[in-house]
Amino acid sequence: IAMQPGYEIIGMAPDLASADGLLDQSPDLFLLDIGLPDGIGYTFIPQIKARSGARALIISTFGDRDTVVKAIQAGADGYLLKDSSPAVILDGIAATLDGGAPVSPSAAIYLLGFLRAGPETTAPAAVSAEHRLSARETELLQAFAKGQSYKEAARTLAISPHTVGTHVKSIYRKLEVNSRSDAIREAQRTGQA
Repeated sequence: IAMQPGYEIIGMAPDLASADGLLDQSPDLFLLDIGLPDGIGYTFIPQIKARSGARALIISTFGDRDTVVKAIQAGADGYLLKDSSPAVILDGIAATLDGGAPVSPSAAIYLLGFLRAGPETTAPAAVSAEHRLSARETELLQAFAKGQSYKEAARTLAISPHTVGTHVKSIYRKLEVNSRSDAIREAQRTGQA
């Protein structure tokens, strides 16, 4: 990005806490990831809009339906996946700065589905005792939703990586899923995260 004519990177932040200081530098655009060490990137968008008026473009590996929809609802001006080519990302940056709303094709599928179905208005279904997550399992899923690895989550929760693995097996069994992203999505769907 810095090598492109007309663009200047005025700051970078490894987490949400550090990003707050960038608001005072009057950027035109924030490029945000979803999984940050101290939170979820799209939760910073309301601050961007309220304090700087800058545009916000999500560039992330997270492309599941709930994340895409929540990011757009939070005010994201576009949503690109990190596996996009550099040319697509640069085009997306230019489009966002010009008032456009670039969205990766796979993310657009989720948005179209959401719009066609309408927002979900029903409360989460009651969860049976055998499928209810423990408080520790919920904390672990929240750490994963922030993009933490097994080791990082173990440090955050002050447990061993082996214990993380045991909790993950229990989470998968209770939610009847086979991946972290599916577990996060299912826990959110059932109101457990």
